[in-house]
Amino acid sequence: MKYSWNVICEVLRLAPPFPGSFKEAKTDIVFNGFSIPKGWKTDYGFRFHVLKFLNYFRNTPYLNMQLSGSNQLCWNTNATHRSPEYFPEPEKFDPSRFEGNGPAPYTYVPFGGGPRMCPGKEYSRLQLLVFTHNLVRRFKFDKVIPRDKIVYSPSPVPEKGLPIRLHPHSA
Repeated sequence: MKYSWNVICEVLRLAPPFPGSFKEAKTDIVFNGFSIPKGWKTDYGFRFHVLKFLNYFRNTPYLNMQLSGSNQLCWNTNATHRSPEYFPEPEKFDPSRFEGNGPAPYTYVPFGGGPRMCPGKEYSRLQLLVFTHNLVRRFKFDKVIPRDKIVYSPSPVPEKGLPIRLHPHSA
């Protein structure tokens, strides 16, 4: 099941289940020359207010953020998960990235990280492993629409729903 979990982790890296969440800056701060005024909304996936967030994650990939034209500081999991700095050849599907110690802390965050990590992570892990195991063990399958596009609404999903054709394995 170790390799199966590595495959699932790579799928979650390429198509993370959540884009982030919004929180409000509690104080005025300056970060890398940008003024972030009190009251700005932030999108970064954790429940820390901006000042604590920036101090806690200093020198980590979370600081790979951009200021938008409105009053929002934006960060999303795709920006980090697809960064060549943390994942060489980021568009390549490579489950071996998760062997050994795996990625550096806070570079792979499909369930968040730190003390506010999603409490359902282990339940999700179990569900994904059991589903994948049963699907692969019992069926051969192929996509009905081979080149189905991925759209974001706000999470990545196949445009046509990813219909598949199942073929039971011979007994």
